Amino acid sequence: MSSPPPAKTPDKKSPSPEAKTPEKKSPSPEAKSSPGKKSPSPTGSPSSGAGAETTIEGILPASHWQPIQQDDDADSSLGDDDNASSTASLTSSILAYRTVHGRTFHSDRITDAQYWTPNDDQATEANDIIHHMLTLVQDGKLYRAPLDKSITRALDVGTGSGIWAIDFADEHPQCQVLGTDLSPIQPTWVPPNLKFEMDDATLVPWTFPQNHFDYIHIRYLFGSIPDWNSFIAQAFSCVKPGGWVESYEASCVFRSDDGTLLEGSPMDQWGRVFVEAGKKFGRPFDVVGDGLVPVAFREAGFEEVNEWEFKCPIGGWARDRKMKEIGEFALAGILQDIEGWILFVWSQVMGWSKEEVGVYVAHLRRQLRDPNVHAYCLMKCVYGRKPVSAE
Repeated sequence: MSSPPPAKTPDKKSPSPEAKTPEKKSPSPEAKSSPGKKSPSPTGSPSSGAGAETTIEGILPASHWQPIQQDDDADSSLGDDDNASSTASLTSSILAYRTVHGRTFHSDRITDAQYWTPNDDQATEANDIIHHMLTLVQDGKLYRAPLDKSITRALDVGTGSGIWAIDFADEHPQCQVLGTDLSPIQPTWVPPNLKFEMDDATLVPWTFPQNHFDYIHIRYLFGSIPDWNSFIAQAFSCVKPGGWVESYEASCVFRSDDGTLLEGSPMDQWGRVFVEAGKKFGRPFDVVGDGLVPVAFREAGFEEVNEWEFKCPIGGWARDRKMKEIGEFALAGILQDIEGWILFVWSQVMGWSKEEVGVYVAHLRRQLRDPNVHAYCLMKCVYGRKPVSAE
């Protein structure tokens, strides 16, 4: 099977030729037991459904997923409980994390923002693996915008573990870098030109001065932003005239070009449930498939808006060495904390029980490891420049 060559240009292409159509191989064991239809095309917007036997077109109920024989420890349902580390200088209210089935999430005493992934060590390790995968995708680069080396202020919105901000601060020692997040989970030993603050980027207006930053970086906030137009408009306000804002998002929908990902299989259901959950709690997940970000950039008033797409393989099925490595790290990041990726959405939004989530996870793990399933997800980077004439 031929593998996708890397992207060559940041100009808009739809989609980029990273993933050539793979040779058709027999479907995975998971897919054989499901309806024999192909998964939705990259432009599809499937609907979704819940546990609790709610009937929604295209969604299999929780009872569909029956317990399977466990082959090894990696196929266990939900992982061991993890507790987020505390920092002595922080108040108890900040550290009063919510707990969902043994996993911790940001404190709702600080903000009611509905961020859907945990903030504990297991989730942090998964995010750091994904960060490494994204640097491979971009040939070691941390950004695509044509930044001037003389920039003095940069903002990383939703910094998470802070790993991107740390790398960026090391690369730009002359620049004061600020990373914001809902939870104080970042390390304290960081470059001297970097600091972290707690902040909710969904609140309008932002608390930063207008025309303040030379560069604003946004990554992996799908499923977290209620209104992307308003969100990007705030970034436009806070970046300096002539400064750049960059957004890097991934689609929650797994796809295949050769029919090896069948409709009704666990990986197919993954995207469908995420899409429906986003509708239920008002925060869209497939912002890439829906094309929300480039529209928001243009409506905010950015010029020189560039779009770059990439087909990221899930697993090591690609023949090209680089794409194979990218796919292996993408899969490793998912498997590192697969429960953390879906726990809040499946249980709190869609109504599945912990046991039902665990059974589905076992099926999902098995299909994710199947080399005969040539799945990928679309990634899109959008960056634009605030006009020099803007006030």
